[in-house]
Amino acid sequence: MNQIKQLKLYFISNDTYLNVFGGSYHLLRETIKSMIHKPLPYHLIMDQVYQIGLRSLPLVLITILSIGMVMALQFGIGLEKFGGKIYVPKIVSLSIIRELGPVFTGIMVAARIGSGITSEIGSMVVTEQIDAMRALGTSPIRRIVLPRIIGCFIALPILAVFANSIGVIGGLIVGVNDLGIDPLFYMQKVYATIKLPDYITGLVKTLFFSFMISIPACYFGLNIKGGTKGVGKATTQSVVFSSITIMIADYVLTKALWVMEQWASSM
Repeated sequence: MNQIKQLKLYFISNDTYLNVFGGSYHLLRETIKSMIHKPLPYHLIMDQVYQIGLRSLPLVLITILSIGMVMALQFGIGLEKFGGKIYVPKIVSLSIIRELGPVFTGIMVAARIGSGITSEIGSMVVTEQIDAMRALGTSPIRRIVLPRIIGCFIALPILAVFANSIGVIGGLIVGVNDLGIDPLFYMQKVYATIKLPDYITGLVKTLFFSFMISIPACYFGLNIKGGTKGVGKATTQSVVFSSITIMIADYVLTKALWVMEQWASSM
């Protein structure tokens, strides 16, 4: 009975997913309103592009490089038993371009930038800087939330482009050095396999992932409760929520894009 009561309390608490989705939607709506009839704060947006994009680049590249190398090694070992080692370039490159590159880029950015946004905004809430902005007639949505959402929307697809390239290179390194595949053969198979729709599919996903990172991060930061202790809790919630949402959205987007490709090919 105690477990049932705890479960009920969880679902009616302020931290449930429905409340987060509702609050995030409201925050996005207010952000869009703040963009109308006013010039955008371009200097703040470019600063966020730098913080989110360039400063996250080493972390993303190291992660995707490792994934590409591990995938090539595992598939090479497994397929070599059946004489299928020649299919490693196709499998690795297609998996990275369409799925693993965009998804892991989103998760890494959520871990680094999402937590940073939440803690930064949460600290401003705790120290009453947000209230001071409102008292001076400045919109926190416009000065704080808007640059981060647009900056993430711009930076994440660019990061995914670099991640995809490095992931394929990681597979190439292992394919040549450990599996004995000719480098020219490897790259020919990559070019023959990857088509423009594959690149577009991955980049479209990152556009959606950017909102799933920046908006919840800002929402959790603006709704800090419990002082400085609440900052740590909100940071954890932000990263967990964004990561889970990215994984769920990846399936939904993959299915939707696949249906669209089937429909387009039948026309």
